[in-house]
Amino acid sequence: MSRNLAEWLAYQEQVHPHSIELGLERVRSVWQRMGAPAPARRVVTVGGTNGKGSTVALLEAMAQGAGLRVGAFTSPHLLAYNERVRIDGVDADDAALVASFERIEAARGDTPLTYFEYGTLAALDLFARAQLDVAILEVGLGGRLDAVNIVDADVAVITTVDLDHMDWLGADRDSIGREKAGIARAGRLAIVGEPDPPQGLLDALAAVGARVERAGTDFLAEAHADGWRWLHRDGTAMELPLPALAAPVQLANAAAAIAALHALWIEGGPLAPQDSYVAVCRGLRHARVAARLQALGGDPPLLVDVGHNPQAARALAAWLDAQPPARTHAVYGALGDKDVAGVIAALGARIAHWHLAGLDGASPRGMGVAALAAVLHEVLPQAPHDEHADVAAALAAARAVARPGERILAFGSFFVAAAVLAVQDSGSERGA
Repeated sequence: MSRNLAEWLAYQEQVHPHSIELGLERVRSVWQRMGAPAPARRVVTVGGTNGKGSTVALLEAMAQGAGLRVGAFTSPHLLAYNERVRIDGVDADDAALVASFERIEAARGDTPLTYFEYGTLAALDLFARAQLDVAILEVGLGGRLDAVNIVDADVAVITTVDLDHMDWLGADRDSIGREKAGIARAGRLAIVGEPDPPQGLLDALAAVGARVERAGTDFLAEAHADGWRWLHRDGTAMELPLPALAAPVQLANAAAAIAALHALWIEGGPLAPQDSYVAVCRGLRHARVAARLQALGGDPPLLVDVGHNPQAARALAAWLDAQPPARTHAVYGALGDKDVAGVIAALGARIAHWHLAGLDGASPRGMGVAALAAVLHEVLPQAPHDEHADVAAALAAARAVARPGERILAFGSFFVAAAVLAVQDSGSERGA
């Protein structure tokens, strides 16, 4: 009996007894039974703790700016599963995904696959059929044992390394860095997007035999009054417009993306060097990614961000510090396995009022609002706050009390961002 997309996704959640099962043997065996075709002429994988989605969007826009045929695989999605697989900037439609799932099912036999592994194989399958110049693959969790790592990438990008998913990846930056280094390959380029990476990452990259280029050492991003400058140790220099993506951290993401494309330009990739400057400028101006300081309008303005760990919260804090002073209301919800105290401490007094949202109704991992309030009280005992059962209620409360000239920042999880965007879409449909 044929299934529609929703039925396929529900089915996939039942095939494997666990929602996460790191390891490559199962997913690789299924991919090999499908013929294991190359997903594109060139492949870039993007791993890291934060900045992956933005870096993928920047790479995608820059490559499209050069007229290349580009596929991008990202996760998780916000409003529709189709967002995870894009070809030439267009989300895969239901029919294409269903057809791919049917091919995967025919190949897997009795091999159990997780929900994410089905999605990874579908992306690779659809990309291989699309005759792409470049495929850009976002790593789901860690790197070494993530399903994306069945592909040998031409260039690996590791954006940042910080404390997240510690139950799976390790309790310190060195351990996590070693896991993320697993996407690199011997003799191929690995771009390290932060200037102060953990030694564990660098040691693991050296053990793999990757050729490493580091931010701040092999390539630089220098901001100035009229934009910014990207420089490479080989003498390449570009005067560039600021990214359309908000937040100071996007310069680092853009610099890493350019370094990855620069490698493809000079190593026989599908993009000629003379096209690079125009492609980069177009990409910087046009790259968009949902829920990364996405402005949703209104007065007071509403911004939504998926930031969910201390490093992401520090980036939000830096962005707030760079804005004109304004009273900020936070709509905040979190998963129970995140460093909630670290997130709250990173933002601290920048938040005038916390509108706390329970996520226990949205995910088995979601933190209830009472537990969230207890952590807030422990970190910031005097912080003004109110408590709400879900994101929609917290957002409504923030909108009720925020005044013109103030701002509302909704963040803490993909579940928070998805709920805010759903409310916004619903209001738009009603003409609100």
